[in-house]
Amino acid sequence: MTPVSGFDARGVLALRAEILARNAALAPAAAPQGGFASAIDAALAKVNDNQTAAGAASAAYERGDTADIAQVMLARQKASIGFEATLQVRNKLLGAYRDVMSMPV
Repeated sequence: MTPVSGFDARGVLALRAEILARNAALAPAAAPQGGFASAIDAALAKVNDNQTAAGAASAAYERGDTADIAQVMLARQKASIGFEATLQVRNKLLGAYRDVMSMPV
């Protein structure tokens, strides 16, 4: 690389690398293995697990297997919040897709 008006990019990059090496908080976070698709799959699987657990807890309470209504309600709320968050993410992604598709070429 050639310096541009007395500016050496290699020196700046070396300084940046040194700063990052000294401060772990500034280091880039590790990318999730598998990328975006696997992160979405994992999140959807977790939401599905919460839904299944809430259904099982409700069924157990209805059968009389458990008397702890607080745990049942917590499981149902956790499943509900996960579903609502998933729905909001879907709506945002759909909106972004529509925005991209309506952009002029």
